[in-house]
Amino acid sequence: MNQEFILEIKKPEKNIFQAGRPGWSSKADHIVHAVDDISLQLKHGEVIALVGESGCGKSTLALTLMGLEEATEGHIFFNGRDVTHLNDKERKEIRRKIQMVFQDPYESLNPTQTIEEIIMEPLIVHNIVNNYEERKKRVKQALEDSGLKPAETYMPRFPHQLSGGQRQRVVIASALVLEPELLVADEPVSMLDVSIRAEIINLLAELQKSRNISVIFITHDLGTVGFFANRVAVMYLGRIIEIGSMNDVLKNTKHPYSQALLSVIPVPNPRLRKKRIILQGETPNPIDLPSGCRFHPRCPIVQPQCKQNDPQFVNISATHQAACLLLEK
Repeated sequence: MNQEFILEIKKPEKNIFQAGRPGWSSKADHIVHAVDDISLQLKHGEVIALVGESGCGKSTLALTLMGLEEATEGHIFFNGRDVTHLNDKERKEIRRKIQMVFQDPYESLNPTQTIEEIIMEPLIVHNIVNNYEERKKRVKQALEDSGLKPAETYMPRFPHQLSGGQRQRVVIASALVLEPELLVADEPVSMLDVSIRAEIINLLAELQKSRNISVIFITHDLGTVGFFANRVAVMYLGRIIEIGSMNDVLKNTKHPYSQALLSVIPVPNPRLRKKRIILQGETPNPIDLPSGCRFHPRCPIVQPQCKQNDPQFVNISATHQAACLLLEK
């Protein structure tokens, strides 16, 4: 495999089986297409933002990368190694190098443990440094790198004694203490006050540069990653429908869905505001996917061929692709 990339995702699928219930449906069972036919590459030290509405498959893809969900098809490579299907011992080894920051800092932390115990636990689980003083030193360093200074003030506290922003910093410190190569951040600021969100994003940006960590930043808001990510991948109903550099996607948006997401980003200057594109209807049921383009039931510029033909990626530039039939020549 190409060693330029820390992560390569080659058309994985994550289908969720749901048994039918008597009286609910004429079908005996259902298949939910949560993640479907995605290909993605991430370079060492690169930040990619995975953007889309709730239910589009972003978090399921993240859980599949972590091995918390099992891929039904395709392959995932980490540093050239196929990590799609690993046993418990192999998965534990990989999780030391791939860490995840979950969305809800209230649910991510054990309320019965002190902050010191929470951050030290990964070191114990992975048997890193047997000396307590050395472990404590690493815990202190992780806390201070995450912006909780002085660390000694926070180490004896319990999660309920911290604010939401402080809790999320503890979650980040718990991931950093293992010195991972890849950080998967699943909506890490969505549960926080607006005033705290910029601080956490700035923190992740600083940590990415200082530690040269690769980051997958999952969000439903394009506006939160404008200065942070190198590339943006826009997801809709289990698929990536546009991908490119930050400038490509923000300044030369091509897919109608991406344009709709971009149009609702708040802009302080009223003269620079764009006309909002309000999508009609609900996201289709992933059990019963629409024919042709998956976005056509909600697309404001839908054409007859969109209901029949499944679009493929079109190269807008060397770094920019979008899957829309109206872009095909």
